[in-house]
Amino acid sequence: MRRHDAAGRNAASGGGVKRNPDLCTPLAFGRLIRSSSCPQSLEREFFVKFAYLIEPPFNYRTADGTVTGCDVELARYIFSQIGIASFEPIETEFARLIPGIVHGRWRMTTGLFATDERRKAVAFTRPIWALADGLLVRQGNALILSGYASVADNTACTLAVVRDQYQHRSALEFGVPERRILIFETYGEAAAAVRDGRAGAFASVARAHAGFIDGHPDWKLDVVAVPAVEKPPAYGAFAVGKTDDEFRRMIDSVLERFVGSEAHRSMMAKFGFTDEDIDRLVR
Repeated sequence: MRRHDAAGRNAASGGGVKRNPDLCTPLAFGRLIRSSSCPQSLEREFFVKFAYLIEPPFNYRTADGTVTGCDVELARYIFSQIGIASFEPIETEFARLIPGIVHGRWRMTTGLFATDERRKAVAFTRPIWALADGLLVRQGNALILSGYASVADNTACTLAVVRDQYQHRSALEFGVPERRILIFETYGEAAAAVRDGRAGAFASVARAHAGFIDGHPDWKLDVVAVPAVEKPPAYGAFAVGKTDDEFRRMIDSVLERFVGSEAHRSMMAKFGFTDEDIDRLVR
């Protein structure tokens, strides 16, 4: 998903964000809507579309159909602070997230690793998490996998990835041949390939694997964390329109004050994030 050289906490936003509390008021938001400088004016009822994909703990549906997850709840909080009364979560596939921003189908996406390639099409907020990759494997780890290099060395291992996620590129860079990589459109499809034996492992974010395993204990899967010496944790951020500068600055103003606070830590802890995970964003 993201390049190996995970930069500092400002990597996703392209630089520091100056604190401006006035941007976070509903009055300021109303001025933004009326301003001709805003390239994509929001709907009059302060309604924004937010694109997500099913990938616990970042985004998922509860038994009653409610959309939640750490990215969703953080977005809800941000929008409440800048005067947006409500927003519409739009479920999609990973490969459609960025094109949807470009073509105006939604205003913001769930968190993504902010690669140089993606910056050509969209802009990113300041980081909202820093995460390590992991391999989803069947319980027992019969292939004795320990990271990307071990997948490359094991000719019996076929690797599943989700289309356009950065783990595909990471696997290639570590020497996994394209012929041993299976590409899927959704997380669930890739995980099923491991469960059914069509793939020996599925490369994605370790935290996403842990969330999936919690929700599917009968699938008998396990996660192997990619060691930091092989690939360090990388920073992710919300994606917005490339010229949607004022909207991005408003989001960043909220994030700068909220990330690392006790309220933020409590919110993220509900989805399995530790103080150590949060500290990567604030140190």
